[in-house]
Amino acid sequence: MIGFILADLRRLWAGSLVVVLLVALATALGVAVTLQERALRLGSARAADKFDLVIGAPGSETQLVLSSIFLQPSPLPLMEGTVLPRLLADPRVASAAPVGFGDSFGGYAVVGTSTGLLAELEQLAEGRAFAALGEAVAGAAVDLPLGYTVKPTHGLAELGGHAHTELAYRIVGRLKPTGTAWDRAILVPMQAVWALHGMEAAEHDDADDHAHDEAASGVEADHPHIDADAALDENWSKATPGLPAILVKPKSIADAYKLRQDYRSNSTLAVFPGEVLTNLYATLGDAKRVLVGVTTGAQVLVAAAILLVTILHVGQRRRQIGALRAFGAPRTAVFVIVWSELFALIAAGVLSGFALGFGAAKFIAGYLSGESGVAMPVMFAAGDGFLVSAILVFAAILAVLPAMIAYRQSPAAALRA
Repeated sequence: MIGFILADLRRLWAGSLVVVLLVALATALGVAVTLQERALRLGSARAADKFDLVIGAPGSETQLVLSSIFLQPSPLPLMEGTVLPRLLADPRVASAAPVGFGDSFGGYAVVGTSTGLLAELEQLAEGRAFAALGEAVAGAAVDLPLGYTVKPTHGLAELGGHAHTELAYRIVGRLKPTGTAWDRAILVPMQAVWALHGMEAAEHDDADDHAHDEAASGVEADHPHIDADAALDENWSKATPGLPAILVKPKSIADAYKLRQDYRSNSTLAVFPGEVLTNLYATLGDAKRVLVGVTTGAQVLVAAAILLVTILHVGQRRRQIGALRAFGAPRTAVFVIVWSELFALIAAGVLSGFALGFGAAKFIAGYLSGESGVAMPVMFAAGDGFLVSAILVFAAILAVLPAMIAYRQSPAAALRA
């Protein structure tokens, strides 16, 4: 019987191939949506795991996390710089690093920070940490060699940003891969970012306040040439200019909650990146439900089309089925042949669809990871095995109807048709 089924499928290979492709494409659409949404969740959650607490000025929690953790370009309000030395002096804080952004180079974000954050992110793969205003450390995915000179642009060049002429950075080190957006960032001393934007750390007077206001509003002040060889002074107890964000590592979970409570005030905003992402996932979940609904609708239409085509195909094969019965084939044999052929085609399409959907999700995740730097793992979960089983059970039930039509046909009536 198996030989007969295989011979029949080879004889009708064109129609069989169309059925397999229809099922594979419908299945692949649903699999790709599910796997890509899962990869986005896992990738973003793992990227945020390296940062326990983010403190910034009052405003949007989501934008604070997207800008400071995922380095999405967007202007953030500045909080008072005195928050940084206060955090560093807090016994509940293991480490606190300033973050300043707004510059770019060759599509990479140029981020101002401290040497402390370099140690928190990952060990260096080569070179050393920056020790002067004109030195920089490249992320693992930055395609620039050690010794390369970086001339930063304020904002994005394609959006009308202008190049800084006061200072150029020389790459002296490279981080190991972190699987975060920081892999595509060029890290520079925070003091250099302040100097480029007219916000040098000094005692505040009227001139400093004016420069602070200009930088906060995106207006560049005129600066003389900055000494690239000037040594870093990370004594943050001095008067510190405004900061868009501070990445904080508390000493314990209890300290983290206390710090968040203390720094949620009229002048500062403290958030757990994980909590913000959870709220963001809820929005993505709504979008996923819409996509899954569309995918399910497409799969139902494909199933209905396949069922209709199969019933018509069984009707066209009435003479063949009648001949089988006339030569002594029992009704159950006819039922098994028709059912097995249809089930084999749908099962082949489902399995091919899972493979095709996995490949599509890997391609999309690879592209998004290359653009954002966030590693997005595409993987099947235990529940996907149940999904495959459910689809195959549905396919087995779907194949029963045309098999029953063949089973009920009379040999004499079939031969007369």
